[in-house]
Amino acid sequence: MTIKRREFLLFLGASAGSIALNSCQQKAFTPFVDSVSTTNTSANTKGGINFKPLKGPMPLSGSSTLAQTGQLIEISTASSQQQIQAYSTYEVPDDLLLPEDFIYDIIAAWGDKVGDSRFGYNNDYLSFVETSKNEGFLTVNFEYISAKPWIQAYQKVLGKSLPFADIETALKPAGKDGINAFSLGDKEPTKKMVKEVSTEALIDLGIGVISIRRNPVGQWERTNSQADRRITGISGLADGRYLKATGPAVAVFNKKGQGYQDKLGDKIIGTFANCAGGTTPWGTVFSAEENIQNLVPEPVFADGTSFDPGQKKFYIDAEEMGGLGNVFGLAGNKYGWMVELDPANPKDYGTKHTWLGRYRHEALGIRVVAGKPLAFYSGCDRRSGHLYKFVSKNAVKNPKDKANSQLLTEGMLYAAKFNADGTGSWIALKADTPVNPDLPSIHAGGIINLPKRPQGGFFKVEKDADVAAFKQKFKTLGDLYQGNALEKQGAILIDAHYAASAAGATCTARPEDTEIAPDGSLYITFTSGSGSDTDGGPDLRIFQGKDGKAYEYGWIMRLMEDGNEPSAMSFQWKMFGTGGEPAEGGLGFANPDNLLIDNSGNIWMVNDMSSDKLNSAIPPGRVGKDGKPISQSNLRGLYGNNSIWFLPASGANAGEAFLFGIGPMECETTGPFFTEDETTLFLAIQHPGEMNGTRLDLAFESRELAMKTTDGQGFSQTRKVPIGSNWPGNKPNDPPKPAVVAIRRVDLRSLT
Repeated sequence: MTIKRREFLLFLGASAGSIALNSCQQKAFTPFVDSVSTTNTSANTKGGINFKPLKGPMPLSGSSTLAQTGQLIEISTASSQQQIQAYSTYEVPDDLLLPEDFIYDIIAAWGDKVGDSRFGYNNDYLSFVETSKNEGFLTVNFEYISAKPWIQAYQKVLGKSLPFADIETALKPAGKDGINAFSLGDKEPTKKMVKEVSTEALIDLGIGVISIRRNPVGQWERTNSQADRRITGISGLADGRYLKATGPAVAVFNKKGQGYQDKLGDKIIGTFANCAGGTTPWGTVFSAEENIQNLVPEPVFADGTSFDPGQKKFYIDAEEMGGLGNVFGLAGNKYGWMVELDPANPKDYGTKHTWLGRYRHEALGIRVVAGKPLAFYSGCDRRSGHLYKFVSKNAVKNPKDKANSQLLTEGMLYAAKFNADGTGSWIALKADTPVNPDLPSIHAGGIINLPKRPQGGFFKVEKDADVAAFKQKFKTLGDLYQGNALEKQGAILIDAHYAASAAGATCTARPEDTEIAPDGSLYITFTSGSGSDTDGGPDLRIFQGKDGKAYEYGWIMRLMEDGNEPSAMSFQWKMFGTGGEPAEGGLGFANPDNLLIDNSGNIWMVNDMSSDKLNSAIPPGRVGKDGKPISQSNLRGLYGNNSIWFLPASGANAGEAFLFGIGPMECETTGPFFTEDETTLFLAIQHPGEMNGTRLDLAFESRELAMKTTDGQGFSQTRKVPIGSNWPGNKPNDPPKPAVVAIRRVDLRSLT
């Protein structure tokens, strides 16, 4: 499904039934422009773009290219031959590449001291809550452990060792199944080793708060206040810093049931798999627990209680270290939530609001309007994941009042039903909601997963007839879950993904971010439309390529609630932008991820292609040795490194994508967040060197890729690709480290 620029402009221009854009979205483009001094901005400002777009590995319809002669040529007027000449060779950077006149400062990196702990690993979502001009709290998520670079660099970065060789030996007999350390005696050497490694890994996950300020020359620096602290994956285990919980799932945590109990009641040990998030007008930050299924058991019983910790064993594979909760006996139903944190309160270690649902959370779109209920949006980042909305029972009085957090303790969680005609509705996840799942045949992958009863967990449905039988057996969601009224509601929220599938919510294309625009509409990134034989895939009536089949490269959608009401039960939707090659109708990126909407309504986007696909060679004719066409997934090598993109929402360049930054090798660019004056962009660089670890002696490979010009003419590109990474030190043989940076213009005035 592609959207042409003319359709896009009609959509933004409020065609029949849509919402007119707020006037603030018609302002001139403002980020990175000093509000006091508007002197030298040497970048190209044509069409409202106040930076000169980078030259990436692929010709783009909306940017410019440097021909070999050094002459600047607009792609829109460049011939195919000029594009081929300019892009026949390309060198991939192992650095954060930015436009002319822009620089970045490293604020914090893995291993730096934070309070009584350290800056964690694989930093993701960022939030900057300002306490005064040029000063405030930066809250940082730490998502997961990339096994190879973490193991390689651990001793060098942290100055101590772990028994990695012994763990590797112990894991060999178990193979891919891993080790169930939970079942071993406390004196067992293997259990001790697993506990030691899991402790250090979980310390590197969770949330961090650091205080920062801008110094007189414009650089951001840490101030190390008393509020600087870590909430780790094991907070509470030994230090008493348990996380709290609100909402119906607390009733499940406090009861004896079918499954495993950690005997802690509503106290929760730690937070992990912290991916994206959101920031409230009242100064709190939400952190999304996403891929918890890699660390603890995700399935639950009909009463919402957990499967045994032994169902998720400790393991180390090519990309990550998993099953970290196993040895500690962590209860899986306490993870997969949204965590709220007040960064300014040094005694706040987080609250999990269970009315927001338990699933693989990605980001949080927060809509706060005085006199209206709160509306919180989030997506479940799995193939077949749903889009959700929580609506509070009571209304907001003052958007900046910290008491608004209490509104999250009563309300209802809804899941989205998309219709192919551009409309949709919200389905309440409550006991009396009818069971009405979509058929497996309409989905990429040809399956849908539904709650398995009475055994608990879920089962794979591959035949349409089996859905009919399921509906005959279970009439409402209440038939699928157990307990009194409060406990049953808690169980539904704990099992939100499978409950939503049973209720007929639309399976979507990995919804990774949900951001509210100045006009109140919601922008959503759908990262990938491919299916899988385990999770299933999206509804192909909604999420499809131009051939009607599954589409890997993703979309950005704009959703508008009917009447612009936060609590509306129906909406309209339209694709804002489509990933893919320009020659195929795409905007030149693949797998859109985090979004940031500036004060003028423009979109800043970072993308998330799988590390193992980045810069992979593409044979001539895009045909493999087996004679079959290269899959869309494997064609992602065309797009180079994960990057930062700018999509203007108005003006002459509306509907195009411009390349603002290119990340280091094998990294993901994540968590973009502006200061209030929009002169600094904070950005997280996650897992540099994820596949190959430390780049040794500046090693590189030359690879051949079958490229296309913007009009579809094929050509061969020789690409120089570093092997591994040395970022952020950028010296030969430096270990790669995740880090957070501040991006700014060098031509802005100093603060003296």
